[in-house]
Amino acid sequence: MSGSLTIIGTGPGNPGQTTPQAFEAIAAGEMFFGYGPYLDRLDLRPDQSRVASDNREEIHRARAALDAATRGARVCVVSGGDPGVFAMAAAVCEAIETGPETWRRLDVKVLPGVTAMLAVAARAGAPLGHDFCAISLSDNLKPWELIERRLRAVAEAGLVIALYNPISKARPWQLPNAFKILREVLPVTTPVIFGRAVGRPDEHFAVAPLGEAHQQPADMATCIIIGSAETRIIERPGMDPLVYSPRGVGM
Repeated sequence: MSGSLTIIGTGPGNPGQTTPQAFEAIAAGEMFFGYGPYLDRLDLRPDQSRVASDNREEIHRARAALDAATRGARVCVVSGGDPGVFAMAAAVCEAIETGPETWRRLDVKVLPGVTAMLAVAARAGAPLGHDFCAISLSDNLKPWELIERRLRAVAEAGLVIALYNPISKARPWQLPNAFKILREVLPVTTPVIFGRAVGRPDEHFAVAPLGEAHQQPADMATCIIIGSAETRIIERPGMDPLVYSPRGVGM
């Protein structure tokens, strides 16, 4: 029997933001590997099994999933958001590159999903309407000095910045340091968007100027979008403002 491995993203958390293609893969899967809270989003049948693991065990999870697929199972590796954006698709590829030849012969598919920055951007308006980038503030897999250089470089280049993994209990100092670096380059009036659990009942959404951004709450589930010098705010009476980046520079 020939197994397969499909890597899916459930989106930001609202079931309506999980793609039909992902739902089809879930319906066809036999074994599901992922971080526990992501697996909890799935409505699995009794004949489908789940293997939950901690969020920092990506390579171990990828290898266990590949082993199961090699043994003939139809395996799904589950991420939140999009599996290719700071998620499990890269971990599976890393495992395959350094693993046995049998893993390279498996039928492996990566299905696109809705990543957090797209959900937060849609909630705000159109802050990604012009050039942008995504940066993870986690220094688990890269040095903080590199993160600092990248933040300064992309701010100076005029890119809108989406920050993933902005802060945690183990590194509460990194987000304030990131804002400090950005204030050295960008106007203090630059819009900063905070989006947590967008589309879910426990959603937190706020827009603040860069000079006051450090006063907003954030955690690992928060995606933060920092505008460029071109990004604008349209105030609306009794409603959240619309935040957008014009399609052209100097418009």
